[in-house]
Amino acid sequence: MLTALLLGLVAFVAQSEYALGTSLLSRPLVTGFFVGLVMGDIKTGVIMGATLELAFIGSFSVGAAIPPDVVTGGVLGTAFAISSGAGTETALLLGLPIATFTLVLKNIYLGLFLPVLAHKADKYAEDGNTRGIEAMHLIGGFGLSLMLAIIVTVSFYVGSDAIKHVLNAIPDFIQTGLQIATGILPALGFAMLARLLINKKVVPYFFLGFLIVAYLKVPVTGIALLGAIVAVIMVNIMHNQKVSLAGANQGGVVSDDDDEDF
Repeated sequence: MLTALLLGLVAFVAQSEYALGTSLLSRPLVTGFFVGLVMGDIKTGVIMGATLELAFIGSFSVGAAIPPDVVTGGVLGTAFAISSGAGTETALLLGLPIATFTLVLKNIYLGLFLPVLAHKADKYAEDGNTRGIEAMHLIGGFGLSLMLAIIVTVSFYVGSDAIKHVLNAIPDFIQTGLQIATGILPALGFAMLARLLINKKVVPYFFLGFLIVAYLKVPVTGIALLGAIVAVIMVNIMHNQKVSLAGANQGGVVSDDDDEDF
């Protein structure tokens, strides 16, 4: 029971972004570490969390579209996988359905309860009551955190013993399929992220990084450092172009004081 309560606390803190602002504590890579800390296996927790992070890497709210809940999916998927002694494919098998199911409950909360608080905040705004507005905001945010914490606590407490029997009942051919899905889902996560980010300006850099890895065998750390250097160079080039354009529009030459230092 204590483990279930601690996992619920992890979910509560991770979901506190709704009340306190985005901090990325909700990402599976972060929650996986804390789940591993709670369950006494940090290494496995980080591995499971990283695997789920790849699957959920493109799961961000865009407009009115709300993706599957990464908090419950990350916490419970990792926790059940560790408690059953299974591999990363089990974390994906359990994490994605749990996240999708929680999304239904989250939509009910956001669609029914949160508007009530929003209308109450409008009345406080008309009266100039800033403390009332803050209270509605905090109640709405921490209320969602509490709901997810309860889901995680109850789900783990009820299912932690039964999950081993469920996994043992899964046929071998399904386990093989899950191992294949473990490799496919991270690619799907990257594809979702690329769909949001890639455009005509940045796509050459994407393929440049791919070619460097494929043909020069540069590790990911080297690519990250190279990307940082290229980013700095491009920012400086764009800054100089902006300064030159501003000088041309003013009919004169704008000197850059930074050159005098050399």
